[in-house]
Amino acid sequence: MNEVRLCDTRAKELSHVKDNDNIAPSMLDSVFFRPVHVPGRNWKSLVSRTEPQSVSPLAPLGIEAAMKAKEDPNSVVRPKIFDEFALTDRVGLVSGGNRGLGLEMAIALAEAGARVVYCFDLPKEPSEEFKASREYVSKLGNGSRLEYFCADVRNQELLWKKAEEIGDKEQRFDFCIAAAGILKTHVECLEYPGQEFRDVMEANTTGVLFTAQAAGRQMARFGRGGSIILIASMSGRITNRVRPRVSYNTSEQRIRVNTLSPGYFYTQMTTAYLDKEPHLFDKWSGRHPLGRLGRPDELRGVVTWLASDASSFCTGSDILVSGGHHAW
Repeated sequence: MNEVRLCDTRAKELSHVKDNDNIAPSMLDSVFFRPVHVPGRNWKSLVSRTEPQSVSPLAPLGIEAAMKAKEDPNSVVRPKIFDEFALTDRVGLVSGGNRGLGLEMAIALAEAGARVVYCFDLPKEPSEEFKASREYVSKLGNGSRLEYFCADVRNQELLWKKAEEIGDKEQRFDFCIAAAGILKTHVECLEYPGQEFRDVMEANTTGVLFTAQAAGRQMARFGRGGSIILIASMSGRITNRVRPRVSYNTSEQRIRVNTLSPGYFYTQMTTAYLDKEPHLFDKWSGRHPLGRLGRPDELRGVVTWLASDASSFCTGSDILVSGGHHAW
């Protein structure tokens, strides 16, 4: 595959370099795409290529589109930015999708054109919220639908099987949001019960891995790439250091892995928690420069961006949506 494209001026400046010479990185300031070091290959072999590494399926875009329009005055010009966010005909999975943030995100993906969003959660039957959301999506007029099934994120074998069944039925698998998680009553660190800690880790960490595995296996099966979005937390932003490895190991198959770390959001789960700790409502709100808790619908845009081709160069990243909490 061709790797970098040089502007004409810099290419001429480098033309005198012999094939066996190494080119200093400082000489590459004018490249459109700066190459990374590849063992066994010198700079000259990298910069002598003339084609881009990748091309958007919607190309030409932006400046390139403007230049082509100048060359051909009869060409049709139209905005494409919303096409980049579109999820037309795509198929995906959302854990914890029976209510709260997971369900809110599933609706957003359906509105963006997904063929179907499969939501799963612990209850055997979907909630009234889910039923209403499924009916709402059916009326959007874009052919999108929401589906529900019961599954425990801690059951690796079941998740793999369910994801495979989805792949068999839909013949593609494009995105996954791992949003399932549990929240326990606050306990001082030195008194935290071992079993309670294990319960949280099994659901919030192990379950995320199993969900991502299930989806990633199907993405690899169909070879179209995909986007895996792990719902994390601003509280774990500093200590959770394993994510870049996940994104690196899947990158060759064009499967992008990112985390989304919300701040304090007002959901059914946090409402139940605040009912037991009512003094925390004002405390949490006051910790955000915006002076309030987040709404679930305020995550719709970033999730749709991460799932769509608009974020095609974003992987191994943690997207913080905290109302400015980390700005203090």
